Amino acid sequence: MAENWTDLAPHPDPVQPGKKWHVFVSYRSTHRPWVLALYDILNGLGYKVFLDQYVLTAAAPLALSLGEALDASESAILVWSGGYEDSAWCMQEFSTLETKQNTRAGFRYVIARIDDSEITGLAQAKLWVDFSQQREGPSGTSLLSLLYGLEGEPLPPGAVKMAAKVDDEMREGLLDIKACREIGDAACLVALAETDNMAWKGSPMLMCAAAEGLIAMGKLAEAIGVLDRAEQAFPKAVRPKQLRGLALARSGETMQAQHVLGRLYAAGEIGPETLGIFARTWMDRYTETGERMFLLKSRDLYRQAFEAFPTDYYTGINAASKSLLAGEKETAAQIAERVQKVVGDTPVVDDYWRTATIAEALLLQGKMEAAAKAYTAAVLAAPFDSGSHESTRAQAALLLSALGATDEQKALVMAAFPAGAKTST
Repeated sequence: MAENWTDLAPHPDPVQPGKKWHVFVSYRSTHRPWVLALYDILNGLGYKVFLDQYVLTAAAPLALSLGEALDASESAILVWSGGYEDSAWCMQEFSTLETKQNTRAGFRYVIARIDDSEITGLAQAKLWVDFSQQREGPSGTSLLSLLYGLEGEPLPPGAVKMAAKVDDEMREGLLDIKACREIGDAACLVALAETDNMAWKGSPMLMCAAAEGLIAMGKLAEAIGVLDRAEQAFPKAVRPKQLRGLALARSGETMQAQHVLGRLYAAGEIGPETLGIFARTWMDRYTETGERMFLLKSRDLYRQAFEAFPTDYYTGINAASKSLLAGEKETAAQIAERVQKVVGDTPVVDDYWRTATIAEALLLQGKMEAAAKAYTAAVLAAPFDSGSHESTRAQAALLLSALGATDEQKALVMAAFPAGAKTST
């Protein structure tokens, strides 16, 4: 009997001569968190994975590079969803991959459906795997089915029972993490991270979710302790390293954070998560020293990420705010308007950062009353995430000063935050 569900996964042979990648992942940028979880698992199993944000340089012509990468791949995974903007794109990608499979011997692809949308047209007849109940990331039965599908083989009968058990453990683990965060129980998250079952041991996803919760609560030493375990268990995974950089940055260990994130950046892992946290550390250095060069470096990294991934509202709103602090008020408002088209203007009851982004976009456009209401809604969305509150409040204070807000406007916006939140100006 295998000790871990990943022991039952097929492990890839060496990449064929003339090829560079085992698998090409085709996805929309809005699905990036799910795809990053998939990437970390595949990477840990020994697959060479083409994921644009970890391979393409900022100067690479995107369309040409993607085409070359697909030609150099042995197989592909198409991440499918049914959003209005996704539907046409999915069918176009399906057509491209279907042509590749029909004209190139040995090439195979599988569709990974990550919501409950209907797979339409000719794609209905294609092998697809349902991940609609695994919104945070792939695991268990569905993941094994996907990997064996890439090999053109069915899921072995002996793997079904164990994979189903992992599905249950993963579901329970995510529910426990969400419950601990909802009630502000940091000790519970630390204890959960020591869980010794196959779901926690088979991928970094649950430990990263626990660490994210601890970071949001401001329990940074505890988060770093969880990430120590995650990196030891999954040394090739990217997400634990990104979170370590964030935890170190929030701890005031700016240079240590830059070392961690700078290594990822130098390795070509220039997705918006890495770029965003790295940019934050340059802003920290600006705050510490007042050296304008560091502010401009932060602005440019955020802008680089947002232009490459224009649906990533985290880097977009920070590109806007750093532009304002650099004296570019009109540019800041323009970028904020673009961000608001991504996030909308209606607070999301269970999404702190999206709602806080709505508030900041409104603030940058000078809509003080609407911004104050959105900040209040953000706090209510995650009442125990004190570390997030402190970060957001400090940012709001800086922006209010840069906007030349009146004392009344400042008081209006700052009243949205808990009295215990700190402000750095």
